[in-house]
Amino acid sequence: MQKKEWFAEWFDTPYYHILYKNRDNHEARVFIKSLVDLLKLPEASSVLDLACGKGRHSITLNEFGYKVLGVDLSAQSIAHANQFSNPSLSFAVQDMREPIESKQFDAVFNLFTSFGYFSSKLENEKVCRAMAQMLNAGGRLVIDFMNVQKVIQELVPSELKRVQDIEFDIKRTYSGTHIIKQISFEDKGEKFKFQEKVQAIDLSMFQELLAPYFVIDSVFGSFELNEYIPSESNRLIIIATRK
Repeated sequence: MQKKEWFAEWFDTPYYHILYKNRDNHEARVFIKSLVDLLKLPEASSVLDLACGKGRHSITLNEFGYKVLGVDLSAQSIAHANQFSNPSLSFAVQDMREPIESKQFDAVFNLFTSFGYFSSKLENEKVCRAMAQMLNAGGRLVIDFMNVQKVIQELVPSELKRVQDIEFDIKRTYSGTHIIKQISFEDKGEKFKFQEKVQAIDLSMFQELLAPYFVIDSVFGSFELNEYIPSESNRLIIIATRK
């Protein structure tokens, strides 16, 4: 049997959600509010939250009056998110490399470093092409990614993190192309080991990937939409318009 890609395996376990259970929902809401104010999408616009996880950003976008579809490869995450569904908020299992048939959106949001999970540039190109195919002409794209320059500069090689009586042993490395996190732990007498492996994509690489389909309008360096400074910013946030 072919081994699952790391993200298909790790994101679909309950341990992923345990490790990251303290993510800041208030911060996420403030970020979405800033994006909504900037984009000024018409009320009831159709929005895709691509790689939505358990749907926290989808729920917030829906609260701002948009018709939202959240999609993710993790069936477990989508099963959790479905409890929040309503007539203008829905969720589905979907591989971000493939366009959703017969669906067009006014905006696509790809948030919280939910890009670059793959081994090759070709797969990144497939994601960009799929996003363009799913957007209406003039539709808006938001990509929120880590600022790889700062992450690499400040990489913490080793960390022990205890959550819900589980001690996660986390090792981080930079391979030259990917930022890799090895996560080891034991629970109920069983040992587990998972990996996160995200491509180190900087602004120039995103510019190249997006150029065939999008015009980049703005680049920001924080959830508050402050200026992007490569050596200092925590985030790389790109706002683009479909050609």
